[in-house]
Amino acid sequence: MTTAAIDADTVVHAVQEIVPKLRENGQQAEEQRWIPQENIDLLEKAGVFSIATPGRFGGLDLPVAEQTRILAEIARGCPSTGWVASVWVSSTWLATLFPDRAQEEIFAQPSVRVSGGFTPTGSLTPTEGGYLLNGSWRFNTGCRGADWNIAATVLENPDGTHAEVIAIVPMSEFTIADDWHTSAASGTGSSTSTAKDVFVPAHRVVDFGEAIYNVTPDRTNTGANGRNYGLFAFVMAETVATFLGTAQGALELFLERIPGRAIAYTSWENQAEHPLTQIRVAEAANKIAAAKALEAGWLKVLQDRADAGEQPTLEEKAAIRGQGAYAVQLAKEAVEILYRTSGASVIQRSVPLQRFFRDVEGFSLHGFLLLSTNLELHGRVLLGLDPDTPLL
Repeated sequence: MTTAAIDADTVVHAVQEIVPKLRENGQQAEEQRWIPQENIDLLEKAGVFSIATPGRFGGLDLPVAEQTRILAEIARGCPSTGWVASVWVSSTWLATLFPDRAQEEIFAQPSVRVSGGFTPTGSLTPTEGGYLLNGSWRFNTGCRGADWNIAATVLENPDGTHAEVIAIVPMSEFTIADDWHTSAASGTGSSTSTAKDVFVPAHRVVDFGEAIYNVTPDRTNTGANGRNYGLFAFVMAETVATFLGTAQGALELFLERIPGRAIAYTSWENQAEHPLTQIRVAEAANKIAAAKALEAGWLKVLQDRADAGEQPTLEEKAAIRGQGAYAVQLAKEAVEILYRTSGASVIQRSVPLQRFFRDVEGFSLHGFLLLSTNLELHGRVLLGLDPDTPLL
């Protein structure tokens, strides 16, 4: 399927068709601690890995709302696959903030997978024509199947000064440790990647602060092109989509299991007829609906600003962080309700709902998504205080 022949609806429908297979492969993903190659191939065939690629390189260049719709569908089938896809897609968008020369290299093919993160645990030292990269990055989701890797790092200048920068490097330049042994999100393969004296050309390094404010130089895709979103607001939007898809998938799995199930040690022969079950499933469904309603608001803000060639305001970015984390909490609570209303048999590894539950619990521990951190940030801005973080 070529990108010229597909649009957002086509990709969504293609992903919907493979949801059963993604669910079927979930246990294999967990056991091998990495999503099956079949999952990657199915997403490739559906066109997922071109949704953030700029149109001038043959990509679909979809708006953020369409990207999140697709990512949610993937997570509806397999949360770990959805989490990996959200990292690949959001990092591919981040690659559009690099200079044109780097973009031409990265997007030599419109379907591209980019991994990476924002914790600067490496160092860059100047050398002729660029820099030498050294360091290790833990929790590098998607590194096992990525084409390129984004490495947040500290630039060590000859005069002793330091600056936080982002380098983008072919994934083949890194080594990957076999150190991903977890009780949740096992299928994401988020292992540690390491670079040792890797040469990085100067055009593949951008200032972290300039990336945050979308003012990186030497690129033509600036201004009101509808795709210059605020960096961390965009990442929050893409990540939350995984939670919403996971919660929706958990609701579907619960409804599939419930008909005819008795309540052990009681006279209830059909759990669906018990009022408490009815209350619980309605509560979960409404938490999901509330989270989706919040999502619609920030997606509109992001797109309106990008269409106008503006960055979200401080207040808008703080609200997206606070509301995003709140939506994550709602989705997590919905899955918890469904899991705890499913009876003891749900703990069997052959029952996908237990994996949805463990994955969403694990994802929610990510430092960027913590409810307390994000509500504090949001509250500070609402009270007219400094947000006390540059990561907005």
